[in-house]
Amino acid sequence: MLLFLVRHSLPFMFVFAILGFLLPSVSLAFFPFLPVVLFTLMTLTLLGMKQNVLIQRLRRFSIWRYAILHSAVFMLVVGAIGWALSFEADLLLAVVAVAATGSLFATPAIVKALGFDSLQAMAMTIATTLVLPVSIFVVLVLYQTEKVELDWGSYFIRLIVFIFGPMLFSFLVHWSLPEESLSRFLVKISPFTILLVFAFPFGLVGSFRVLFDHDPMMALNYFMIATGLCAVFFALSYFFYRKQGQDIALTAAITSGNRNVLLTYSIAGVLLGPAFLPLAGALQIPTYLLPVFTRWLNRCLLKLNNSKD
Repeated sequence: MLLFLVRHSLPFMFVFAILGFLLPSVSLAFFPFLPVVLFTLMTLTLLGMKQNVLIQRLRRFSIWRYAILHSAVFMLVVGAIGWALSFEADLLLAVVAVAATGSLFATPAIVKALGFDSLQAMAMTIATTLVLPVSIFVVLVLYQTEKVELDWGSYFIRLIVFIFGPMLFSFLVHWSLPEESLSRFLVKISPFTILLVFAFPFGLVGSFRVLFDHDPMMALNYFMIATGLCAVFFALSYFFYRKQGQDIALTAAITSGNRNVLLTYSIAGVLLGPAFLPLAGALQIPTYLLPVFTRWLNRCLLKLNNSKD
C-alpha cells in the first residue's frame, strides 16, 4: 500500500485535499498537529540534501533573482490586482501575504516525481524561505490596518524553530555522521516523507470548509481568488523562464505555484488577519492539482516540440 501511495503521490495529494474538505471535523482536529509535521518534513528534507552541492547552487545569482520574483515582484503584482479589484483590507492582506510566502518544502519531491531537477527546486525553495521573514515583515508593516503590538520575541522564536533550526540541525548531522550511514537511513525513511506531504492539504482545507458551510458564495469567491493566485504565479514564472528551457521553466512555475502557507501562519499567526486561513484552505485544492496539471502540460509541450521537429 505504501509503495502504491508513493508511486501515485501526485494525484493523491489532490485526493487528500478533497478528503479534508469532505471531512471538515477531522481536518480541523488535525490542524493543530501540522506545525509538528511541517518541522519534521523540513528536517527530513534538509537531511536528504548534499550540503556542499546545495550551497553551490545557493551562491548563484539566478537563484536569488528567482526568490525576488517569487516574493517581491508577485507581492507588487497581486497587491496591484487586489487594489484594482477593490479587495477589502483583510483579503488584500491575505493575498499579499500568500505572495510573500516561500515555496512548499514538498516541492523538491514533487519536482523529482515530475522528472525535473529536484536540487534546483530545493535551492529555489530555501532561497524563498530565507526571504520569507523579510517579506512577511514588509507585508505586516504595509498592509496591517489594525493597531497591533508585534510580539517580536515570539516571532523570532518561530523563525528559529521552523526555518533556521532545521537548517542548523541538518548541517550538524551531515558534519558529525558518516555520509554512508546517513544515506542508508534516508533511503529507508524516504517513502514515509511523502506521506507527511498528504497531511497539509488534508489539515489546511478544513478552515475553507467552515467558510463554505457558513457562506457558500464567499467560499466560492475565495476559491476563485486562490485559483487565480496559483494561475498567476505559475504562468508568470513559466513565461519568465521560458527562454531557459522547458524543464527549468516548469520547475520555476510549479515552485512558484506551491506556497508554504502553513509556515507563514506559523510565523505570523493572527497578525495575518481573519481572511488568511480560509484563503490558505482554499489554496490547497488548486495547489495540489498543480503537479497533475504540470505533468499533463509537460507531455503536451513535448508532443508539440516533437511534431515541430
